[in-house]
Amino acid sequence: MNDDDLRLSPRTRADDLLAWAADQGLEPVPVEAVRTVLALLELGDGRMHDGYPELSSPVVEQLLYERIYLYVQPAADPGAYGRAVGLLIDRQRAARRLNAKRQERLHAEVDWQGELLCGLLRQPHLVTWPRLYTLLLRAAGVDTTDEAAVRAWLDGFRDLTPEQRAEAYGALTELDEIDADGGWGRTRLISIGMATDGARLLLENRLMQRSYRNLAGLNALGLPMPDELSGDFDGFEAAVAEEALRLIGEWTVPGLPALLVHEYPDLAPEPGTEEIEAYLAEQAERTAAEE
Repeated sequence: MNDDDLRLSPRTRADDLLAWAADQGLEPVPVEAVRTVLALLELGDGRMHDGYPELSSPVVEQLLYERIYLYVQPAADPGAYGRAVGLLIDRQRAARRLNAKRQERLHAEVDWQGELLCGLLRQPHLVTWPRLYTLLLRAAGVDTTDEAAVRAWLDGFRDLTPEQRAEAYGALTELDEIDADGGWGRTRLISIGMATDGARLLLENRLMQRSYRNLAGLNALGLPMPDELSGDFDGFEAAVAEEALRLIGEWTVPGLPALLVHEYPDLAPEPGTEEIEAYLAEQAERTAAEE
């Protein structure tokens, strides 16, 4: 598949934004946070102008409160993501896309939502498999840039009993302790699998929408459809799934999400329809009993 045709990958202007911020003497923000924020915004509901996402209160809330915790496990300060949004706010003010009052209000919203994000990233019930295994790999001191080292650690973790794995999950200091709701038992693992599958499908859908918007531009110019969509839709879907895994890897550990899906699904199970229905029935019964 030719990405120049499909344009699946977000093409952010992170370097340009950082160069502008440096020229303005603004506080430096890690490039990884800027790229992640711009990519997720580009795949969100907001509009684009001059290569940058346009910000509004709903767009900021969607990013900081609803999206980042689905995909991102920060290697350092999670507050960097709010600061990255702040750079974009100031850039849009300088470009006269925002007035001073709106700039101030958006900054206040980002400060508040950024604090909420730091709490969301600590919630065990919101974690996904790629995020959880990223934390485990870092806690074990694994060189996450070395795929062979990541594979070796996964092989070793596979040899542990379910009880030993649960103990490892519970020892992670980056997540709040679970003092109720079954701990790291079957119910929570099913929930993690459902969250992981749902987050990946959402990202795939956004990637498809982005590609279709670009293709609509080709059609408007009277240009032919790319060969990838002239009869091989299965190939297109596969390319979208591969790109989604690659992006999630950028936001956690490169290559890890693909390994968990294709080679270590037993370590990161995603329940099927029957298991989900049984799980939901159990939850309904538990709720009814509590009432």
